[in-house]
Parts: sequence; C-alpha cells; structure tokens
Amino acid sequence: MASFKEIVTKAVIGKAKKTSTSKFRVTPTEAPDTVLGCWVINHTFEGHSQNGVVVIHGGFDVNVWYSYNNDTKTAVATEHFTYEDKMNIKLKDGAVLNDASEIIVRSLTQPTVTDVKVEQGVVNLSIEKELGVEIVGNTMIKVSVEDEEDDYEVIEDTKEEEIDQVIDEIDENYLK
Repeated sequence: MASFKEIVTKAVIGKAKKTSTSKFRVTPTEAPDTVLGCWVINHTFEGHSQNGVVVIHGGFDVNVWYSYNNDTKTAVATEHFTYEDKMNIKLKDGAVLNDASEIIVRSLTQPTVTDVKVEQGVVNLSIEKELGVEIVGNTMIKVSVEDEEDDYEVIEDTKEEEIDQVIDEIDENYLK
C-alpha cells in the first residue's frame, strides 16, 4: 500500500533578470580633448530583501584614458561609482520572500561603456549592465512511498524431492 511523505527542501522559488543603463560623469584634472579608451573594472554587488523587494547595492571603478593639451599628452582618470537597483520578483506557487530566503545575485553581462562624450571638460558616460537574481527558499514536495512488504516477493522453500522429480521429467533427446 502506497502512502505519501512530505519532504522539505531548498529550491529556486523565484528568478528574474534586469538590464539597466545609467549615466555617470568623470571630471579629469585636465580638460580632455579626446577619449582614447574607457573601461569598467572591480564590479562588486550584493542583494538583500527590503519590504518584499530585492535591493542590489553595487559599485565599480571606471578608468578613462584621454588626451589633453591639444592631443599632445595623455592621462587616465579613475573614479569609483555606486548604484542601487530594485527588482520586484514574482515568486512561484505562493512562496514568500522572508529573512530565511537566500538571495543569489549574478552579473549576466559585466558593466560596459556604451556611449562616451566630452562636454566642457567633463566626460559623460553611459554604462550598461545585466544582473540576474535567484531566490532560494524552503519548499515542500510530496513523494509516494511504498511499504517494505510490497517490495519483496515471497518464495516457498523447494524440497529436494521436487527438484529430483523435475530433473527426471527432462527429455534427454530434446536437443537431438
């Protein structure tokens, strides 16, 4: 006879991803003529729950390589920026986001400079990034469990006399 057991386990109860573009300003010590290169490094982030919404706090360094003094000299300006993204994630099967939920944040696309302009001695940047969030929480599954006695076949003991009788009935000319 089969019965059911409930197993409590951890599972992904919600996931989402978000692409965002933000604008930043870098003010070098010299007035830049041309931007020669721009890159984003040291991207860090973490997420936590706040009133049922996942809030991601992160930051990165931006390096801008530029020319100045009528394009006769170059320099690199470095600046650290922080950001805050909020994600409202729909949870599966009526699950609830609470303090026991684990929030896993991944950078699906590293922050990248998509647009750069020099205006009045300031470098204006557009930086795009894509973050993915998974929420892991407790969930319950039901499994069918069979009783032990259903797993075994009952075999009667065979006596030596019955075995001898079966051997005597074998036709020795069968294969000829």
